[in-house]
Amino acid sequence: MSIEASGILDPAKTEQEIISQLTGTPEQVALGLLAAAKQGYPEAQALYAQLLLDGQGVDIDQVQALHWFKTASLANHAMAINMVGRCIENGWGVAADPSSAAEWYKRAANLDLDWGMYNYANLLARGQAIPLNRKLAFELYNKAASQGHAKSMNVIGRFIEEGWEAKQDSALAVDWYRRSAEAGDFRGQFNHASRLAEQGKDIEAAAWLRQCASTATLGFKQKMAQTLLKSGKAPFVKIAAEILAGHGVEN
Repeated sequence: MSIEASGILDPAKTEQEIISQLTGTPEQVALGLLAAAKQGYPEAQALYAQLLLDGQGVDIDQVQALHWFKTASLANHAMAINMVGRCIENGWGVAADPSSAAEWYKRAANLDLDWGMYNYANLLARGQAIPLNRKLAFELYNKAASQGHAKSMNVIGRFIEEGWEAKQDSALAVDWYRRSAEAGDFRGQFNHASRLAEQGKDIEAAAWLRQCASTATLGFKQKMAQTLLKSGKAPFVKIAAEILAGHGVEN
C-alpha cells in the first residue's frame, strides 16, 4: 500500500500528526516524508532534506537536500532557512559562499532560531566574509543561550575568559563552561573538565571527559587525546589510549 493510500496524508490531519504516524524502517520513513514533502508540508520537506544530507534511509544527495531546504524556506521554516545557510557555507550541493550563508543565517536569527543566531554569530565573531562584529556576536550568543543552546553557552565562556566584549572573569567563564557541559555540548564538557582538572578534581574531570568523548567529532577526539597524553595523569592517559585505539570510551 502506498503512503497516500494508507490514509496518513489525510488533509484533515495536521502536519505534526502526519509526521508522528510515519513508522517503520528508515527507508519507509524516508518515503513517507518524501510523500508529505511533495504535498507541500514544510516540516516534512525540512526533515526529508536532513535525511538526504545524512544518508538515513536514502542515499546521500546534497543537491536534493539543498533543494528541499530551500523549498521549506519558502514557508519561512526557520530551521530550513538556517540549513540553507549551512549548505551554502560548507559547499553542500552548491559552491561554498560564506557571505551568502551569512544572509541566510541572519534570516533564521531574525526568526528567533537559536541555531541561526549561533551560526550567524560565528561568522561575525571571526569576521569571515562579513565585517568583524564581536559585540553583535556576543549579543546573539547570549540570546541563543537564553533558549538553552549549549554551544552558545560554551562560546560565551570563551568570550568572558578572554575579555572579549565582556569584563574578563575567570569564575564566570568557568560557570558558563559548566552550564554548556550540563546542556550537552562536547566542547563545553571538555572545557569544564579542563577547569576541574586545574582544581585537582581529576575524578570529576575524567567523568566529563568520558562524556565528551562519547559525542565529540573524530577530529576533536584525536586532538583531545593528544592533550590528555601530555597531562601525564593516569586517568586521562587511559581515556586518551582508548580514543587512539579506536575503542568506545568506557563509562
